[in-house]
Amino acid sequence: MSIQTLYTAATGLDSMQTKLDVIANNLANVNTTAFKRDRANFEDLFYRQLKLPGVQDQNGALTPTGVHIGLGSRVQSVQTDFGQGAFQQTNNPLDVAIEGDGFFQVTDPFTQQIVYTRAGNFSINANGDLVIGSANTGRLLEPAITIPQDATDITIGADGQVFVRIPGQNQLQNVGQIQLANFINPEGLLKIGENLYAENNAAGPAFISNPGQDGLGVLRQGTLEASNVEPVRELVDLITTQRAFELNSQTVQAGDQILQLLATLRRF
Repeated sequence: MSIQTLYTAATGLDSMQTKLDVIANNLANVNTTAFKRDRANFEDLFYRQLKLPGVQDQNGALTPTGVHIGLGSRVQSVQTDFGQGAFQQTNNPLDVAIEGDGFFQVTDPFTQQIVYTRAGNFSINANGDLVIGSANTGRLLEPAITIPQDATDITIGADGQVFVRIPGQNQLQNVGQIQLANFINPEGLLKIGENLYAENNAAGPAFISNPGQDGLGVLRQGTLEASNVEPVRELVDLITTQRAFELNSQTVQAGDQILQLLATLRRF
């Protein structure tokens, strides 16, 4: 066993550690509104070609196989699963879930950048504007919608139209239209925390439309989308990943013991 064997096993340890981190984050967010689980993908590294396939042997025949030694693995990507989460009925008129594809658009007050979210736990700020709830920052819904101070009822339709009831008026008053955004490659969006995604070149440009149009989902008022993390599946992945981690660790330990034995034998 060579030093290279130890480095090869170490790449496996590093890969499995990354997968453990991804699984831990999935489990930590099992109750996070509209959280989308991640999956770690792997690829093998390059190979030492000791004998190329297809070379001629001493009789002039082509060899069907060669001799190659792999040098380990690495993380290829961490992919987000945008599958639909379950619906949780809250009966809160400001809780809105997206059934289907699409993201709410909100404005970051510090950078004025449009960011995107699947979490529809809205609140009303001191100015009457609809914002996405956050522990630190109130991010305005885009396009902005302002709820009148004397409104007694809020109705959000499946198509995103927002109506309020004003005392003394028989008809509901339309105060705005919620629009959704989507991308040709949502998996290319940059996760920035706080249930938010940022647009980048990998996702492609955002296209905007009303809910229920152009392939976008519809809205469900009084409902929140739950995380799409399946705890049992994650726990099974956790067990198999721990086993793989332990096997690579044992390879490293065995290689170290053999190298120590060889060093001892060379002294004689």
